[in-house]
Amino acid sequence: MTITATLTPTVLCGDAIELVGSVASGRRAAGLPPIKCIFADPPDNIGLEYDNHEDNMSDGEYLDWLIEFVGVASVRCETLWLSFNSRWVLGFASSLFKMYDREWVTPMVQTFTFGQHNHHDFGNNHRPLWRIRDPKIKTLADNIRVPSWRQLNGDKRADPRGRVPGDVFDFPRVTGNSKQRRSWHKTQLNEGLVERCVLSCTQPGDLVVDPFAGTGTTGRVCRRIGRHCVLIDKSPLYCQKMREEFAA
Repeated sequence: MTITATLTPTVLCGDAIELVGSVASGRRAAGLPPIKCIFADPPDNIGLEYDNHEDNMSDGEYLDWLIEFVGVASVRCETLWLSFNSRWVLGFASSLFKMYDREWVTPMVQTFTFGQHNHHDFGNNHRPLWRIRDPKIKTLADNIRVPSWRQLNGDKRADPRGRVPGDVFDFPRVTGNSKQRRSWHKTQLNEGLVERCVLSCTQPGDLVVDPFAGTGTTGRVCRRIGRHCVLIDKSPLYCQKMREEFAA
């Protein structure tokens, strides 16, 4: 499967594992550069009513599926970003570190305000965000610099380039009153979060693939910052909605 070079995201409807493999092999057969980045935000398996997806697997089934996806995706791109629900950290980590040396995996975290309120215990206000890649690959640090405290407070010692962010990404949840929100989908990541991840490992013109595209957040980010993008989702409804938006 060969994807043409266009900054209008390509939307593919089908199974994430199968289509990631097809896109990668198609580019290889056509002599095109490989997938530079896969940004994946798979369903959380917490009983949400997604279109055309069973979100109530057993714990074992879900973790097996998640590990299978990571195994396929991580060898078909230079950098794999994975956002997932914190309830799966222990089971996922124990399997993941059997597949990779620890230096291949960089655990990071997204924190957010307006987490769901828990009246009985500490509420969840974070989401694991893990990067998997060959440690020889360098982060494109200058792509993601942000204003430093010294810059913001007039300190003459400030590096004029700003600072490289740490491994805690503070971006708010995309709630119902957010301008980013697409009401026809159950969940949605903040565009700023996706943008930072993509910028850290790609340059203009590189290809980014989102295998669980949902509302097309990664496509909007890539179109804005000049990256090619393939959006994959198994829901015909979600694919139709994304095609309608990107054709506009």
